[in-house]
Order: sequence, then structure tokens, then C-alpha cells
Amino acid sequence: MIQKTVSFLLSEWLRFCYATIRWDHENQALAEEIWDQGGGVLIAMWHSRLALGIAAWPQDRAQPARAMISLSSDGEFLAQAIARLGIPAVRGSAANKDKKQAAKGGTQALRDGLKQLKVGALALTPDGPRGPARTMAEGLPVMARISGAPVLFMGLSCKPAIRLNSWDRALIPLPFGKGAIVWDRATYPEGAEVSDVVVEWTRRMNAVEARADEITGLERI
Repeated sequence: MIQKTVSFLLSEWLRFCYATIRWDHENQALAEEIWDQGGGVLIAMWHSRLALGIAAWPQDRAQPARAMISLSSDGEFLAQAIARLGIPAVRGSAANKDKKQAAKGGTQALRDGLKQLKVGALALTPDGPRGPARTMAEGLPVMARISGAPVLFMGLSCKPAIRLNSWDRALIPLPFGKGAIVWDRATYPEGAEVSDVVVEWTRRMNAVEARADEITGLERI
């Protein structure tokens, strides 16, 4: 009951913040092309900006989306809040193939994620659920390679904001501030090694997030 109450309060707080923040958009044409063509697409943002992600996905225009969220107790809390904002969850984590999949539901999450990519969008945090922050595991490029779906990198920022004392220093927006959404787009390079793609995509994700922070004036940590 407490978890449901807190999830409700968080979702309503985020809804209020999304509506009152002044958003700047950069390179949104890259996303608009994918929204117009429909079909599967992977959405990637760093875990610390998860609370901002829904503001960037126009549910009246873009593909229906689901979010891959871990099976932890924290994941259940987030899953409930995000579902209230219109993005249901795929539970589990496909982030690290070397961990025991049974504990995280990784195998089933991979199956469910690939199934979702046949009809719409799947949002991932490639450094989640436990980090290290801004360190990409192989789950995102592996899913891109298997599915053939394009990837949209989202750089998200807002100021003012609260930084939680969590492993990723998660950002929680405050209302009436300035926000930024910066886009980049990639597809899995044919024949490329996953490890090489991880390095390149990490660089590009950091670049769009840094640009978003530059727009809002948020200090990078």
C-alpha cells in the first residue's frame, strides 16, 4: 500500500513538472522520422535521467512504448510510477549477460523486449540497474543487432532539479524550470564487434547528455 501511494505521488509530481518546465528540443527531426515510419525502435538514456524520459516521448504521435525495468524492489516502485504515466514495463534486465539471468529475469526480459520491438518502442537504461553510472553494458547493442531496430539516444536535462544520493545521482525535476531534450540516432553496424559498438555508443550517449546539460546550465557530476 505504501509503495502504491508513493508511486502515485511520484507520477503526479512528474506530470506536474513535465507540464511546467520550458523544454528546448535539439535534433528532434531524427526522432520524428522514426515516429512517422512506425515500427520497432530502441530508446536509450542513462539511468540518472530516467525520471525525464517520458517527457520526451509524445504518446499521441510516437510508437507505443514500454520500459525495461529491473525486478528489484526499486524497479517495482518505478514500474508503477511510469505505468501511471502511460509507459508499461517489461520486467527484468538484459543489461549484463554475465550475471545470473534467473535472478534478474534477464532471459524473459530479452524475449519480451524483442517481442515489443516488433510493434513499437522499448526504452532502456544501458547502465542500469546498478551501474556503474554512464557505463554501457552489452544489452542495448545486442538487442539492436538481433532486432535490427534503430536506436534513439536521448540526452535529457533540467534545472533546477534534485539529485538523489543514489549510485547514479538520479535527477528528479522541479517545476517551472528549464529542460532540454537532445537526440541522436544509430543502427547497429553490420559485422561490428559488440565491444566496439559499446565504446562508440557510450561516447554518443555522453555527448547528447552533455549537450542537454549545456543548454539548461546543469552542472555535470
